[in-house]
Amino acid sequence: MNSRQWTTGAVAILGLVAASCGGGGEAKPPTPVVSVQVEAARRGPMQQWVTTQAVLFPLHQAVITPKISAPVAQFFVNRGDHVHAGELLARLENRDLAAASQEAQAQLQSAQAAYAQATAGAIPADLKKAQLDLTAAQQAAANADAIYKNRQQLHAQGAISQHDLDQAHVDATNADNTLALAQQRLQALEAGGHAQALKAAAADLATAQAHAAAAAAQLSYTEIQSPIAGVVTDRPAYPGELASPAAPLMTIMDLSHVVARAQLGAEQVAGLKVGDQATIAAAGQDRPTPAAVSVISAATDPGSTTLEVWVQAANLDQSLRPGTTASVAILKRTIPDALSVPLTALLTDPSGGTSVMVVGADNKAHETDVAAGIRADGRVQILSGLQPGQRVVSQGAYGLADGTQITIEAPKPAAKPDAGDAKS
Repeated sequence: MNSRQWTTGAVAILGLVAASCGGGGEAKPPTPVVSVQVEAARRGPMQQWVTTQAVLFPLHQAVITPKISAPVAQFFVNRGDHVHAGELLARLENRDLAAASQEAQAQLQSAQAAYAQATAGAIPADLKKAQLDLTAAQQAAANADAIYKNRQQLHAQGAISQHDLDQAHVDATNADNTLALAQQRLQALEAGGHAQALKAAAADLATAQAHAAAAAAQLSYTEIQSPIAGVVTDRPAYPGELASPAAPLMTIMDLSHVVARAQLGAEQVAGLKVGDQATIAAAGQDRPTPAAVSVISAATDPGSTTLEVWVQAANLDQSLRPGTTASVAILKRTIPDALSVPLTALLTDPSGGTSVMVVGADNKAHETDVAAGIRADGRVQILSGLQPGQRVVSQGAYGLADGTQITIEAPKPAAKPDAGDAKS
């Protein structure tokens, strides 16, 4: 029989004795005694943690899609392989692009040779030739004009026929025309034709260079390289299948670090800062992984009215798997010397006021108003209303009237787990 049962029985016996004695007067009702557990308010360090569930993401990730559509000629990695940045992952069919690149290179070499010839001697030679052609045309025109004049005299003397005179006139006219063309060509070259020809040669070279670069780029797109170091986590295609820019070819994740992206209310985020201590606990882990706050969103999500907070942790053993849900705890603040009582001792009235039942020297419970602070690990900080060492009702305070006589019972030992409840 426990103390509370013994007290109740004693009260009943005393009531019967009083009813049988006393000559018909009414018995005074016994004072109720309630059995409770108590604990003294104590000082010590308290930590306030923000806890939530979050989805894990890799710190870096590359979803690789090809820039061109072509069949996969060969894969060099499989799912689960570790790769380094710049490593060749796959090659697409590229025979047509290789031929186009070779053709563009040949055109580039031809344009380079033409440009070198233009700048080294071809254009100056044209200018020199035009000058010589003009001199020859001037001489030919003078000769043709002299012959025509001579034949006019001979025709007047009747020494030649009209046909010969007409032919001499035609030759003189043709010579004059040739002279005019030679003068125009020389003037054009001297007025800028030389510079225009150099520009044309340079333009042809630039065009050939652009075509060669474009062909080389198209060919390079068939060599799929990893942009980051990590692990191949997905490779849905098989050799021979058509790779397309519309579908990922493979996914590379850097699993050396993970980020837990938590959605927290504005009140929870208040006071948090980048670098705050945190932990990430995933299913199957023996102990949480140390972490730290790396990002705090500056804006509230309009749909959920929450703020996104990133908690980053090293994942050298890769026990934290991206895509899974984990428990995240962030240390909001530490109070080195807080006065606290069990959270079960705190009473809240409908208006929001808080109080505790203090055990007095008379072994009665006295309701005492207190100001409560942070809550952590089953305890609540008392800002005012209590002194260290004062005993409060820790179990049985709910519904307990002010001034109730109490008897203190020892805490019940924790129940031993059954063999079936033990961890395997």
